[in-house]
Amino acid sequence: MKIGVTGITGRMGRTIATLVLQDAVTELVSALVRKGGGQEGGDLGEFLGFEKSGTKMTADVDTFVQSCDAIIDFSSPVLSLEMAAKCAAAKKVLVCGTTGFSEDEKQKFASYAKETAIIWSSNMSLGVNLLMNLVEKVAGILHDDFDIEIVEMHHRNKVDAPSGTALSLGAAAAKGRNIDLKTMGKTTRSGKEAKREKGEISFAALRGGDVIGDHAVIFAGDGERVELTHKASNRDIFAKGAVRAAIWGTAKQPGFYSMRDVLA
Repeated sequence: MKIGVTGITGRMGRTIATLVLQDAVTELVSALVRKGGGQEGGDLGEFLGFEKSGTKMTADVDTFVQSCDAIIDFSSPVLSLEMAAKCAAAKKVLVCGTTGFSEDEKQKFASYAKETAIIWSSNMSLGVNLLMNLVEKVAGILHDDFDIEIVEMHHRNKVDAPSGTALSLGAAAAKGRNIDLKTMGKTTRSGKEAKREKGEISFAALRGGDVIGDHAVIFAGDGERVELTHKASNRDIFAKGAVRAAIWGTAKQPGFYSMRDVLA
């Protein structure tokens, strides 16, 4: 199975590409780099720290897409939307872990799944997707007698807050309680008029150091507290999930899937 990876010069892109290269089922056939970034035409194997492979990195999006059976993309909303459009036109599988989409961008991105299989998840790890299932179940059992606080921490360079994973955990909690996260979610609390409203789902975003990703969902009741947590210690967990999703997606009809579908 031929896989291409975007954002190859970033930490996540390099991790994914390395795992694809080492996997027995997949073949790393292309990598997309930024035009004018100085990497175009470079040997992909050498760039990743292996022997020379003969595979060249490219900045040409069309060449990149056409060479692959599936594309794994952890980049930016702008590039991910372009990838979705190109994959839809070429009937290529797209696995995407990009976060930070606006509501309009989310809808546009999902619309391309009418033409091809798109697997999107804010977090590709097995543990986080298990956590989402647990959060949904616990939220339904405890009802609004327990307040929900979602706390996440990432490295200092992460640009979106709350994280996409935190928002997905909030969506799982809202689903468990059969409420609307858009109405009941609160992403900021500051000042004298910051009293918690009954039933709201609140978020706190912490940034610092090189933290890969820590998430905690706290159910706080009177006299007791239930905490569900996940801590990522390396990026391989996300990359492994993405590769698994790409293999899974090749057997699927066009549609918009999540990592929870892959692991079902």
